[in-house]
Amino acid sequence: MFEGIFQKFIRGQKRKPFSVWQIELTTRCPLRCKMCIRAETNDWQFQDMSLENFRILLPYLKDVETVVLEGWGESLLHKDLLECIRLVKKEGSEVGFVTSGKGLTEERVSELIRAGVDFIGFSISGATPETHDAIRVNSHLPEIVHAIGLFHEEKRRQGLLRPKMHLVFLMVKDNIQEVSSVPSFAREIGIEEVILTNICHTISIWQEKQRIFAWEGGRNAYEEIMKQTEANARALNIRLKRPSLSAIQVPVCEENPLRNLYISVEGEVSPCVYLYPPISSPFKRIFCEKEHWIEKMSFGNIFREPLPTIWNREDYVQFRNRFIKREKRFKELYFSLWDSPKIRDIHCQGFPEAPEPCKTCHKMLGV
Repeated sequence: MFEGIFQKFIRGQKRKPFSVWQIELTTRCPLRCKMCIRAETNDWQFQDMSLENFRILLPYLKDVETVVLEGWGESLLHKDLLECIRLVKKEGSEVGFVTSGKGLTEERVSELIRAGVDFIGFSISGATPETHDAIRVNSHLPEIVHAIGLFHEEKRRQGLLRPKMHLVFLMVKDNIQEVSSVPSFAREIGIEEVILTNICHTISIWQEKQRIFAWEGGRNAYEEIMKQTEANARALNIRLKRPSLSAIQVPVCEENPLRNLYISVEGEVSPCVYLYPPISSPFKRIFCEKEHWIEKMSFGNIFREPLPTIWNREDYVQFRNRFIKREKRFKELYFSLWDSPKIRDIHCQGFPEAPEPCKTCHKMLGV
């Protein structure tokens, strides 16, 4: 998800070894979102990353294009968020986070801008307060709109173009009928970019029934809504990013473990946020309507050993090599088949398998 979202903020810069580092500052969150795995978990591990530990990461950031200060919690709750932003900026990386916007005040907004934040995504789940508030429990859409307004006012006062702001709209069946009105909602509040996402990690019956993508392939019943949403976005000059609603195997998922990584609040280095949630291991995942139990995946702790040791560890190299082989084979098939329908069924082409914990992730289905 994050490489696709934040590429636009780093265009024109010299390519660095890493595209995105997602750094989890806290696992605490004031919301009780119905689609979050925390909603069905009794052993959530509430923790904050210390500033002392965060400083250990700084020497590596010169090789990272974008730093996303976010994990399974609300980054605004971290007491040292402003200092973390300032420290990242000193290392030359773009920095930002996705937030519920809860509790933002005029003073807090001014502090974030002075700290140098480059981008902020606001999570919403409805174009009306009734829908949004029912899904993102303890979040209130008018409060988010007010926070966005505070950023606009402060940017105008200081004559700044940053931070860039966008909406992140998670689509489920309970809000799908409002998706086509999101571009006009964004225009009304001064947002020029909308990112639509699917619920990809489900652990309960409610969550599984709420997904709008079809894993079995074929035409999706909600595709017409997507087309109307795209048309509305074009008419209003809103940049829109949307996922597929029909499963199609991809060689490398959007999290792109070849150039991205995730660092948990404890310092554990994992290929992505979905492989190291702050709950006991193994953790539950529903994939294609079947229940699976997945071991949390870490290749080392960056607070206790150097990154090169972790990155070059044999099992981590083998993990990435699986994706490299998939990518290579996909290119071979693409150039040999071009527009052939067979390219959509790469299992039939002797396609290399994904790493074991990734086989049951909806991200590998391109949704």
